[in-house]
Amino acid sequence: MASNKDSFGRTLFVVVGLCFICSVFVSTAAVLLKPTQQENKLLDKQKYILEAAGLMDENFTKSEILKTYGKHVEAKLVDLKSGDWAEGDADTFNTEKAARTPATSFKPQNDIASVKRVANKGVIYLVRDDAGKLQTVIIPVKGYGLWSTMYAFLAVEADLNTIRSLVYYDFSGSGETPGLGGEVQNPQWIAKWEGKKLYDEQGNLAIKVTKNPAIAESQHGVDALSGATLTSNGVQHSLDFWLGDEGFARFLEKARNGGLS
Repeated sequence: MASNKDSFGRTLFVVVGLCFICSVFVSTAAVLLKPTQQENKLLDKQKYILEAAGLMDENFTKSEILKTYGKHVEAKLVDLKSGDWAEGDADTFNTEKAARTPATSFKPQNDIASVKRVANKGVIYLVRDDAGKLQTVIIPVKGYGLWSTMYAFLAVEADLNTIRSLVYYDFSGSGETPGLGGEVQNPQWIAKWEGKKLYDEQGNLAIKVTKNPAIAESQHGVDALSGATLTSNGVQHSLDFWLGDEGFARFLEKARNGGLS
């Protein structure tokens, strides 16, 4: 009987010991790998920004991505409430963290994109050519799709009306179903956004994701994703929110009136 107890005790000791060793190993690995993970995350983000700006080559190496981004892209902070430039380091500003903190965020009154909270400051990206002339302004947008929050970069030309591209990415864990919601990453659908206009002649936001062929073929329309109504609605709601009064509307209005000069 004593032998059985001793055997059980030794087994329990070994199991606990192995669990402790494994937990130490996993924790240590997580700490050591965190800088690399953050670096890869930032690189991925820069890659999609360059893609939205039309500056990304699929054969770019890591160093070429960093060099191209550093040469052509400038990140700047915007105060969403006033639409003015805000103080701070836009390259290190964590929008998601700021949005989770009540002191640095607000709860939108018309949360059509299901974002829950919005950081007081937003990050936009100014893309310039080799001569330093502004070519593209990139605005981050997000909103709930079919199963998850989808994140994208909306790139508009210097007139802040003509769309260059809308690039959805999986950087923050979008879980849209491939073949349905995941079609937002389909190059054929992405190409449909090029040249479309955000605003009508009266300055009202007019861009529509629609199944109506007449509207989709107009300068303000884009074909909705076939078989993915909820995701298409999510794209529309994201644009309506982030280009609206609780998003970047004040900034865009000032910028169109010379605020970027």
